Amino acid sequence: MDNEIRKIPMALATIAISVALLHCLAFAGNLPPVKGDVLPEIQLLVPENTIHRNYLGLEGGTFFKIPEIKAKVVIIEIFSMYCPHCQREAPGINRLYSIIEGNPDLKDKIKLIGIGAGNSSFEVDVFRKKYNVPFPLIPDEDFSIHKRIGEVRTPYFLGVKINDDGTHRVFFSKLNEFKGAEPFLDLILKLSGLKGEG
Repeated sequence: MDNEIRKIPMALATIAISVALLHCLAFAGNLPPVKGDVLPEIQLLVPENTIHRNYLGLEGGTFFKIPEIKAKVVIIEIFSMYCPHCQREAPGINRLYSIIEGNPDLKDKIKLIGIGAGNSSFEVDVFRKKYNVPFPLIPDEDFSIHKRIGEVRTPYFLGVKINDDGTHRVFFSKLNEFKGAEPFLDLILKLSGLKGEG
């Protein structure tokens, strides 16, 4: 009987280790996209704001996917209204948007969106108003989008190249890589292949 009792903790330890390993394996494949990857299929809420819908080239509906944006390149910032780095960089990201929109050669080729990881529509609006963000910010209240792209820390930047046939590839995927509007835009232009295009 004593022998049987001694075996119980060993069996429990084996079960606990097995569960922990399975848990790790479940999340091992959930990594951020890397250069050359197709972006995981994510559905985003179509902005209510008509200006933002027009900016993205969306005609309506409830949800949209990144390749439906009318652009050659989409820059995605995964942010949180509670992230101090995101708050600090907001003016610089706004400047990036202004530089792109002020350049007739770029404004129809590059679009910028933000996805608020764990942020509700209310929280996204608070961030937008506080930092005067001019581009679309999409809520991700239940973290469903965040999970699909590897539960990245914020601010995380993704660059996606959309081809004429509707296919797309990630060409940029980095955490906290924003070093100012001009150098960041130059990097995006080089990596996307837009630099030198007419």
